[in-house]
Amino acid sequence: MYLYSQQCSGLDHNVFAALLKPKLFTTLQGYSSQQFLSDLTAGLIVGIVALPLAIAFAIASGVSPDKGLVTAIVAGFLISVLGGSRVQIGGPTGAFVVILYGIVNNYGLNGLIVATLMAGVILVIMGFARLGSVIKFMPYPVIVGFTSGIALIIFSSQVKDFFGLQMGTVPVDFVEKWIAFVQNLASINSYALAIALGSTIVIIFWQRFVHKIPGTLVALLLSTMVVQMFHLPVETIGSRFGEIPSMLPTPVLPTIEYATIKHLIQPATTIALLAAIESLLSAVVADGMIGGKHRSNMELIAQGVANIATSLFGGIPATGAIARTATNIKNGGRTPIAGITHAIVLLLVMLFFGRWATLIPLSCLAAILVVVAYNMSEWRSFKDLLKSPRSDVAVLLITFGLTVVFDLTVAIEIGVVLSVFLFMRRMAAVTNVGVVTRELKDEDETDDPNAIEKREIPKGVEVYEVNGPFFFGAAYKFEEAMRFIEKAPKVRIIRMRNVPAMDSTGLNVLKKVYNDCRKHNIAFLISDIHTQPLYALGQSEMIDLIGEENIFGNIDNALNRAREIVGLPKVERPVPFVPTVKREMA
Repeated sequence: MYLYSQQCSGLDHNVFAALLKPKLFTTLQGYSSQQFLSDLTAGLIVGIVALPLAIAFAIASGVSPDKGLVTAIVAGFLISVLGGSRVQIGGPTGAFVVILYGIVNNYGLNGLIVATLMAGVILVIMGFARLGSVIKFMPYPVIVGFTSGIALIIFSSQVKDFFGLQMGTVPVDFVEKWIAFVQNLASINSYALAIALGSTIVIIFWQRFVHKIPGTLVALLLSTMVVQMFHLPVETIGSRFGEIPSMLPTPVLPTIEYATIKHLIQPATTIALLAAIESLLSAVVADGMIGGKHRSNMELIAQGVANIATSLFGGIPATGAIARTATNIKNGGRTPIAGITHAIVLLLVMLFFGRWATLIPLSCLAAILVVVAYNMSEWRSFKDLLKSPRSDVAVLLITFGLTVVFDLTVAIEIGVVLSVFLFMRRMAAVTNVGVVTRELKDEDETDDPNAIEKREIPKGVEVYEVNGPFFFGAAYKFEEAMRFIEKAPKVRIIRMRNVPAMDSTGLNVLKKVYNDCRKHNIAFLISDIHTQPLYALGQSEMIDLIGEENIFGNIDNALNRAREIVGLPKVERPVPFVPTVKREMA
């Protein structure tokens, strides 16, 4: 009996060690020169995309722009090297802006650095405690509630620079802030407003015609040239913050006192939870796009180490960025080499072109953040969730209201408590131990014969795999990201082999994805669907909308249907097909 327990303990230890192995080491096995070129190209493009965002998020957080660049370089590099996702791109994101601005106002820059360091330690502890798989069960209404609230606050924080208002310090309180804006409307700078509106138009419409060069970069370059050529009286980065250093700062341990730790434990925990939720949600979306599976706990440890390191360099908190990760995937990035390249590109920009960044007009950066806030607002998801069960609607509105009117820390704390009750309710409604157990194990299914990476995907066909009944909201985030990044495919396949049950929220999201595909003339197919979701589709009359000929029991038949649509001949199954039901019973 003792020998058996020792063997089991050793097995658990080996499994745990495998789950804490960075994806970089896994992906380098059999790494080809062709993939290296794809990763290099993707990393270069993502680096260009990340540049204006890193600067804008730093300024919106109440710190100098170089802090954003340092964060994108240091944290972006470490998240790719140590992370549990093949394609995750890390850096500063809009999710942190609200909490960081409050910390800087109350505790200064040193307080922010200490909070970032503490958050990093908390994330590492969460990873070693194997909490990564549990955090993924955060209910979607909670996520949408505080994300939409953050978006509204980000938009509010950019009104001053967007309109060029001549006013003093902007109040922190949401209501007082808008009262101050109304009182200072007469001081609008028409030149700043024109630059902001022009930048917004460029960002929105550029992406519809050119997909490789980001509209944010084009708007930034054009607005800077216009301001300098015509000597417009518009505030720039240089006029407010001075010169941007052209090198990385020397790592320094911040001043840490017990009283500071005591005051910052709540905001630091909020930062850690936000980083965990954002990075794991981004990893789930990425999994669906590439047909892979990330290592949640290793991802949390990487996020923690990255935040500890960036605090030593004087940076701000970082996490996985969904839009940048999707950009990486769509441009061919499939290994962490792409993320490492993105960090190196930003480092070279800082070393050789940092001084030119001082010429960027703040009204252009405000326009970039207004567009980010709109994309982040998830108003379509918000509107759809209002049609959900009353308990979901209540959670959504409570989290949103607390975020906007009171404090993000309070919203996250209450949101987590509500998450527990919602999770218990979902478990009572849908009991599927197999699915939950698989997600908690957090294992790579490298020997899965039905993995999408073992299939040949025709050009113009996109396969998105939804994992688990609780993560169906990620499909909508995927759709949001794709709308701004890449040319639409001819066929979109939603693979549902890991969705044993679907509720009204899932049906609403699926209908939205279908309607968007129809709007853009994209053929919509469903594969590997189980009995309960199929029955739910029939009850909602969606089968008539989609068409029975576009719903399949396995991915191979769906791919052959896709080939038929794009005008290619059908092919035999590339590997022996193992029915999903049999795989679950094994």
